[in-house]
Amino acid sequence: MSRPPGALPLQLSPAAAAEALGRAARFLERALPLCRAQAVELYTRGLWDRLVALPPAAVLRALRVAGPLAPPHPLAEASGAAAAAWDDDMFSNVFCENSKKLIDIHLFALAAQYYSVSNLGVSTPLEDLLEALRGDNQATTGIKTDEFMNNKKSHEVQVMSELVDNIAKYCGIKQVIDIGSGKGYLSSFLSMQYNLKVYGIDSSNTTTNGAHERNRKLKKHWRAYQSRARANVESQRLEKANDRPVQSEINCKAINEKLLNKTSSLQHQDQVTIQDLSPPCGFTGIATSESSKQTEVDLASRTQSDESKLSEEVLAILNVLPADAVEVFSSSRSNCGELCEEEKEQRKMASLKAKASKLRESNLYFPLTSCITAETELSDIITDLEDCMMVGLHTCGDLAANTLRIFTAKPEIKAVCNVGCCYHLLSEQFENQEDSPEEVWGFPMCQYLKDKGWCCGRNARMSACLALERVAVGQMLPTESLFYRAVLQVIIEEIYGVTKSDRHVGKTFSKSSSFIDYVRKSLKKLELDDSKLPDSCIMDYYEKYKHRMNELEAFNMLKVVLAPCIEVLILLDRLCYLKEQDNIAWSGLVKLFDPVKSPRCHAVIALKKQPRF
Repeated sequence: MSRPPGALPLQLSPAAAAEALGRAARFLERALPLCRAQAVELYTRGLWDRLVALPPAAVLRALRVAGPLAPPHPLAEASGAAAAAWDDDMFSNVFCENSKKLIDIHLFALAAQYYSVSNLGVSTPLEDLLEALRGDNQATTGIKTDEFMNNKKSHEVQVMSELVDNIAKYCGIKQVIDIGSGKGYLSSFLSMQYNLKVYGIDSSNTTTNGAHERNRKLKKHWRAYQSRARANVESQRLEKANDRPVQSEINCKAINEKLLNKTSSLQHQDQVTIQDLSPPCGFTGIATSESSKQTEVDLASRTQSDESKLSEEVLAILNVLPADAVEVFSSSRSNCGELCEEEKEQRKMASLKAKASKLRESNLYFPLTSCITAETELSDIITDLEDCMMVGLHTCGDLAANTLRIFTAKPEIKAVCNVGCCYHLLSEQFENQEDSPEEVWGFPMCQYLKDKGWCCGRNARMSACLALERVAVGQMLPTESLFYRAVLQVIIEEIYGVTKSDRHVGKTFSKSSSFIDYVRKSLKKLELDDSKLPDSCIMDYYEKYKHRMNELEAFNMLKVVLAPCIEVLILLDRLCYLKEQDNIAWSGLVKLFDPVKSPRCHAVIALKKQPRF
């Protein structure tokens, strides 16, 4: 007999979380000038000479030894006095005290590793959390998502849906609210695979309509997938059924005809579940939706053991049904001869009524359109709101922060699992030196950073979106396109006198055949007259800065190295906010995904206090 899920893993104390946040913040405070610098202005503002005391070639060489271009060597693998000497004071020498320039690239690379989620010791292993949530219960063997979505999304949905299902079971809830659900990849899988009732909320009506359409198509593939998986089991049972007397088959058929006649009385319902109409020798039960035109389906017993024929017949029946009408149940294992006809008929009708009454509460996904803010009342959007959990897979900008705020404020929300992204879209309270206490900001959330008046700045938040792990495995930054843009900035400032513009160049580089073509297309987008600029002048600028391209490469590599440090500041800010709440029983950061496949891979997870805690 399995035991119930046990105690959750040890969690970081509020004091320990705040201490880790303080350490990361102190290092980043010294690195902020570099974090906030923009590659576009590298040449126009002379950023390299202002921020770095080393030549670009030396920086690139050092990063190949101790940075993202180097073979992996986690801090934990170091030994002896060197490892013991790594502390906050040691990394205070990365930048010059007076000039604030970067002076030690080796220490810089080590510090970037030191102040990351993994090396700060602030994350909970996913395996430990799953084991605690499950107890002695076995993991569910699920459908492989790679049949329904691309590799990245498949990886994300497979991992996160398993965790969400285990949290829901642990909390004893069946309703899930997916915030920023997009096309419904996670929502539909949670509904179909784990039989959870899911409301997917997205601010875009177009996206919601797309989610409806995708869900409709997915259900068709899902039924076929499950039918193929059941075909082997059915064929084995049919082989055994061949040995039974012919009279048993006649009796089964008679029962089926009676049941089909009785189900006509249920046509006024939206959906009716019909289970096991041919007990030992028929098809797997299905749920059907009746329209004004009654569909007659011959579900008489079959005795053929040919697997391919059975699969074709099952699929043929499923394909005539509406996409929203199908729910799969296991076939009964009772023998035709073991029960009298009246008892079997009574059992079947009882099963029909029970399944039909529960159908609205199971295996459902509802895409909705609404803009979620920290003040959103979910009960205004979801009329049958009950005890539930909130999830979000790559919720953009402030949506992640608002999700956590709603979670802490609403007693009916028992748990949250959120993976944020698009940090550059976060609103910052202290970015423009504004003091608006009534405003709800995306950053900072916790009291510690609020008291410090902490501000990252948009360029630093943009840097947090860079993918260090991808660079480490050879997916290099687009240096040439960045170089084109930096030289273009020199041209528009020197030739046109423009330093700021509301217009953007966008993805002009990918549509350009040469630097000249790139400049002319970009000037048109910026609504600047390119006729005053001959080709020879454009190429003069290119030649002037060509030898400084390694400056740009090294500069962007420094920002990539800092990316995890900025991200850990944002993640710990959210975790510390949860630690400040009195109604939270457990909270933590959990690495869910392979960062090469999905760079924003850390989830903020929390569970409310319940009687069991």
